[in-house]
Amino acid sequence: MTITAQDTAQLSPGVTAPLGFRASGVTAGLKASGRPDLALVVNDGPLSVGAAVFTTNRVVGHPVTWSRQVVADGVVNAVVLNSGGANVCTGPEGFLDTHRTAEKVGEALGVSPGDVVVGSTGLIGERLPIETLLSGVDLATNALSTTGGPAAAVAIMTTDTVPKTADVTVDGDFGTWRVGGMAKGAGMLAPGLATMLCVITTDAVVDAATADAALRAATRQTFDRIDSDGCMSTSDTVVLLASGASGATPDPEGFAAMVTAVAAQLARQLVADAEGAMHDIAITVTGAQTQDGALAVARAISRSNLFKAAIYGNDPNWGRILASVGTVPEHVAAFEPELLDVSVNGVMVCRAGGAHEPRSLVDLASQREVHVLLDLHAGTEVVTLWTNDLTHAYVTENSEYST
Repeated sequence: MTITAQDTAQLSPGVTAPLGFRASGVTAGLKASGRPDLALVVNDGPLSVGAAVFTTNRVVGHPVTWSRQVVADGVVNAVVLNSGGANVCTGPEGFLDTHRTAEKVGEALGVSPGDVVVGSTGLIGERLPIETLLSGVDLATNALSTTGGPAAAVAIMTTDTVPKTADVTVDGDFGTWRVGGMAKGAGMLAPGLATMLCVITTDAVVDAATADAALRAATRQTFDRIDSDGCMSTSDTVVLLASGASGATPDPEGFAAMVTAVAAQLARQLVADAEGAMHDIAITVTGAQTQDGALAVARAISRSNLFKAAIYGNDPNWGRILASVGTVPEHVAAFEPELLDVSVNGVMVCRAGGAHEPRSLVDLASQREVHVLLDLHAGTEVVTLWTNDLTHAYVTENSEYST
């Protein structure tokens, strides 16, 4: 697959949509394919506010360990991200490689290495060719541009088939301000965070606490509600940078809503590009006693390979849905099995725990999106989680990934 200049021209500006940011995406030589593999996003201020959330996997990459320390004080000047190698399980030398990368970026930009977030994605267990990566930092620095967002989005791709960008502009009582973002991910999408690498930028005037609260609220409602294959990455990193360059100071609630809007667009694009998927599946659980209970039920369905394979075969097998729901402990999600209703694409195939409309009425073949609605009849909470079907192509992609 080749991404052309015409392709990137059609993308949202992404991380360079807000004022005060430059970005680049270059070919450092980390990938044997010769595709772009190094991205740099720089916050030119006047503010240097940063916040981030990371994978909850206990096995993490050295960039995650480094970047957790970087964002602790709420100050971030730049984010450097490479594809072509995850830098996970590479020993002390791997951490030194991350440190050297941040030092190189800091030297090139005239900022502290301690204010540089590092993100890496790719194969686990192999060291990066560090001298190649460091030379690439020079290339990326020289290529920085206020229109470089699309190129950066291409450079962080691994098994993605398309780059993923989004942005929103707000004209309101507080002035005009923007939020933009880019993400990569096509497999290993599972809460938390359900993404591999993501950078979100804003030119709004916000402090570190407001940025952190907005980002955490956004990820809970978006990236933590997509579950492609139930496999959690070691490298998940979502960063929010604020430049304050617009001079506009939105209210915290409005700001959080726009960060969530951009994250939602990116999350939806991640699911749409899931490895080999033929269907994007929205699982809505309604009538739950708690949000956590509804999420647990939705995740149980999304992680059923039997259900996902059935959807791939255009079979609305609601029995597999109920079987998955029944695995959720009662203390997590209360419900009575004889009250469960299931609709697939608007057809109620199961009512009160038994067969209702004929499953032959459900059309799964003519459209990519599938909407599953499960009513627990136990409360008022509603949650929607996105997943995808399980296909031959997914197995092929992931059986050949390291070769």
